[in-house]
Amino acid sequence: MKIILYRLFLVVFSLGIGALLFVAMIYAGDKSKGPLEDLFVKINSAISGFEKEMITAEDSRASSLKWFSRYRNNVSLLNAPDTVFFGAYDDQTINSFKNIVTLEDSLGFQLPIIQIYSAWGSKVDQNFPLLRAEAIYDLGSVPMITWEPWLDDFDPEEYPFAAKDGNINEGGLKAISQGLFDEYIDNWALDVKEFRHPLFLRFAHEMNDPYRYPWGPQNNSPEEFKAAWNYLADRFDSIGVSNVIWVWSPHPAYPYTDYFPERNVDWIGITALNYGTVAPWSQWWTFDETFSKCYNELSGYNIPFMITEFASLGVGGDRPKWYYDALKSVPEKYPLVHAMLFFHAAKDNTTTYKSLDWTLWNDQPTIEKINEALDTWK
Repeated sequence: MKIILYRLFLVVFSLGIGALLFVAMIYAGDKSKGPLEDLFVKINSAISGFEKEMITAEDSRASSLKWFSRYRNNVSLLNAPDTVFFGAYDDQTINSFKNIVTLEDSLGFQLPIIQIYSAWGSKVDQNFPLLRAEAIYDLGSVPMITWEPWLDDFDPEEYPFAAKDGNINEGGLKAISQGLFDEYIDNWALDVKEFRHPLFLRFAHEMNDPYRYPWGPQNNSPEEFKAAWNYLADRFDSIGVSNVIWVWSPHPAYPYTDYFPERNVDWIGITALNYGTVAPWSQWWTFDETFSKCYNELSGYNIPFMITEFASLGVGGDRPKWYYDALKSVPEKYPLVHAMLFFHAAKDNTTTYKSLDWTLWNDQPTIEKINEALDTWK
């Protein structure tokens, strides 16, 4: 009963503080934007942290990932793993991690890495996602943040570069290395430092794809990408951020070797998505056909590989077999692969005119083949 009353008090207190801050922000106008937003985030973080200290469950997800504790608190161990870490991205985690837990229940094992996406910009939700990162850590996992430099989303009054005529993304990565976004970068880095725990950071993924993202080769050269990459890593270092693991993640279908930064790369991340015959431009590709070429070309760097988006649709082929063949091949063919993240989006509308469902939890034949393949690892 005391716990129930305590939780009720926290909810009422949090809502009250939020309402007061909301009124204060309206009253203060634009002048309140930075400080009060930051204060609101920190108060929410403090309240949720205090509650988690008071209310725990012995039979928790974190307990089942106890074996992972020595890794998730140690950057050096995460960068030199002696096992394969599994993880997932789910497109509903902005509201809850329930879907991740449901996926784990289907698979029969917990996922040490949970991936989220975070866009650059001036909005509150484009700051470092501290609450979500803390929630992932408290669940027993390590967050991986795919950090997307959408330069269109900056307030032109705060960032005059964004107010220029024409395509503001043209030369956008060069603008980063020239220091035009230092205020945003520094605030983000300081929040990462405050988080304290290790996290994977996947900046400007698929930078070699000329069609998908504005930070691609249609607007930036390989040299400009590498300069921006090293500028960010060096700036984080100068601020004293030591808990970031840098994941360089090109698209395997386009030329990528010129984009390798040569330094500040801890992991190589490769996407392995099989769209099957869902669209006119796609066909059924096996995991080997998607992954082997880039693995062979980049394995000479001798740093760990991560499959950052691992999934197959079922249109045009045998989906359970795709997963079985992919997973069975990893230990022998791809020994540098030390992390595989299921792409578990239920409403992916980023590449086709219709929404695609990559989820696994209702596909028992595929789940069985995944576990059958993993049994061969033992």
